[in-house]
Amino acid sequence: MQINGYKIKYSEQELAEMMDHKTINIELAGPELEAYKQLSAGNRKALEHLVTAAKMMNNVALEQDNPHNLSMKKALEEAAINSTHAARALELFNSLNGVAGFNGVDKQPIEVFEGLPLLKGHNFYPSDLSEPEFHDILIAMLTAGKIDEVKNILSARTIVRRDGKELKAIDYTEYFAKDFSAIANELEVAAHYTDDDALEDYLGWQAQALLQNNPEMDSLADKHWAVLQDCPIEFTISRENYDDEITPSVYNNKELTALLEQHNIEAVSKDMLGVRVGLNNFEGTELILKFKQYIPTLAKMMPYHEQYHQSILDGEKLKQTMIDADIIDLEGDYAQCRGGITTAQNLPNNDKLSVKTGGGRRNVYHRQVRMSGDKEKQQKILQRLVTPELHKYYSKEADHIFVIGHENGHSLGPNSEYQNALGSYKHIIEEHKADTISLTFMPQYVKNGVIDAETLKKVYVSYIVGRMFLSARPHQMLPHRMGELIQFNYLLQHGAINFDDKGLLHIDFAQLDPVLHNLLDETIRVQLSKSPQTAEEFVEKYTVWTDISERIASVHRELGIKPYKRIIRHF
Repeated sequence: MQINGYKIKYSEQELAEMMDHKTINIELAGPELEAYKQLSAGNRKALEHLVTAAKMMNNVALEQDNPHNLSMKKALEEAAINSTHAARALELFNSLNGVAGFNGVDKQPIEVFEGLPLLKGHNFYPSDLSEPEFHDILIAMLTAGKIDEVKNILSARTIVRRDGKELKAIDYTEYFAKDFSAIANELEVAAHYTDDDALEDYLGWQAQALLQNNPEMDSLADKHWAVLQDCPIEFTISRENYDDEITPSVYNNKELTALLEQHNIEAVSKDMLGVRVGLNNFEGTELILKFKQYIPTLAKMMPYHEQYHQSILDGEKLKQTMIDADIIDLEGDYAQCRGGITTAQNLPNNDKLSVKTGGGRRNVYHRQVRMSGDKEKQQKILQRLVTPELHKYYSKEADHIFVIGHENGHSLGPNSEYQNALGSYKHIIEEHKADTISLTFMPQYVKNGVIDAETLKKVYVSYIVGRMFLSARPHQMLPHRMGELIQFNYLLQHGAINFDDKGLLHIDFAQLDPVLHNLLDETIRVQLSKSPQTAEEFVEKYTVWTDISERIASVHRELGIKPYKRIIRHF
């Protein structure tokens, strides 16, 4: 079947197999949620407009991702009225939130249509722009003295297009002016209805940030967003840059890197936009806040902490809010379920102006996402691959505690200057660093009475079994999975974990602490090197796909892998 001249790549039967048997449902919170029932009338109206704004932002993200996304989605929706084949293809499109994307298992991206591949530069850059040509154009422009133009091209907030033999950058607020104006209007109406003063304040700043080509406005909006601790409504416009493969490639070109350093230009990957809407779960938030007070202590325990600045230590007050959220809607970047779905987030990222100028950060945890999964399969994994005495330590709630440590870990360590300098390896190293910080410093929470020794073992076992037991060999565009493979191999090589002659996992809990400290030390040294080559050597050394990993993956395949996600919304 063809849609807009492009053939659907999979048969209806193949799509049915993918969507019916290889998909996990992520059911978001609905009107039956007690927290929703307790909202004031004004906050309910505000929430309605925020959900509308979120859905509008999804169209922006679709256009950022691929120039064909919007037209193909519309055509699929129209065809799906009369065609079950098109309806099935639309399900896959909605899972990927686009015409193509990785699923976390297959080495090549999944394509909904023949001839519409995943683009390395997505729609941030011209689809025919290669990395060598990109580098040559930037070198020529810098040599010609067009410094500001290159800075804009390498900014996180621009769309880049050809301009004769050169390139030009268009700010998001200009490229998406019509969309942003409509979204800003919804935010202003929501601000009018809410009776929460802090939320009203933030929404006003965020609306203005969408209307002005001014990074300072983004910074001010971020600073007002980052202080929302007790607000009943959760609303976030996320700006993260995992998708763009073109921008970080500049650090692989030595001549271009030297010119960028000469002109003090930091290349920051393009931000993919997303929106999260939810309600503050105050009971869950109480647990998360128990970890917060110890972040400054951990900052002083970081390897080589005297060699870099950590914004978390600015001033006497810890500038970090944290909430557990019942999720009502996920759109844009959040809804691109390409190999996974976000369970928590620590924003703004280090490359953002608000963080660089002393603003705070905010962690939000996604209850509905973390509570999803295949529990029956996980029990079978334990039986097949883990020694029986460890089974009692596997716990989804313990994995949540690990995630708290992971998100706090993003606030620690070298800043964006060091992270971005690693080029295409920056996300792998940063996600791996956050994992390792969580595991390394978890015993500190036992010492401080936040968790007990039994829970510590649960965190270790749940992480190793639930995350390090990979279902397929990861690749560079899956930074979380690459980090987990690094840790698995490191622990295995240094004797903290081992497998007996029956192929069952054993953990030497006494060895975990020193081995993890050494791994964290080595990881921070990689970031401090500011060298893509050093990062590449580190990643290559510890991401070897061994027979043990392949055997674990084969068990996953035998039990069935569900790499696709279906977000079920009730608002």
